[in-house]
Amino acid sequence: MSLEVAVAAPFRQRGVDRMAENEFVVALSLDRDWFSPDQAKRLIDVATGRGLLERDGDHLVVGVEPDEVTIPENFVPDEEIIQERSPFEQALAALVDDGMQKQDAVAGINSLQSDLGVTIETAAVVFARRNGVDVPQIATQARDALAGEE
Repeated sequence: MSLEVAVAAPFRQRGVDRMAENEFVVALSLDRDWFSPDQAKRLIDVATGRGLLERDGDHLVVGVEPDEVTIPENFVPDEEIIQERSPFEQALAALVDDGMQKQDAVAGINSLQSDLGVTIETAAVVFARRNGVDVPQIATQARDALAGEE
């Protein structure tokens, strides 16, 4: 999976499983020249939604074992991997469409994730439902991710 490879590469290169978000962006955009900085930030959102990355303050923690991910020589990720909207982004968009300020929604989801100790997708679904926004397809994706059925 090219998303997994793109996520693991910066961590593997540095021999760490945690790094500052801005270091990750620099690694993908300047060091490897795979994405623009904005695209690298987008990749973080998609990877977070898939459980491949976890935000911890201003740091990212990798959700896979970087040394176990094979990075083919001359590998360049397909830009398509960042075009997909993660379940988190879909839930966030539904909340914003319902009239909530994006910053308030993100803060609420992050707080709920921390309080409940669940994935960002799960927190987004619970937060949306608590705020009167029904997101059944996203709820299914979050449930399947928790059950390992992706």
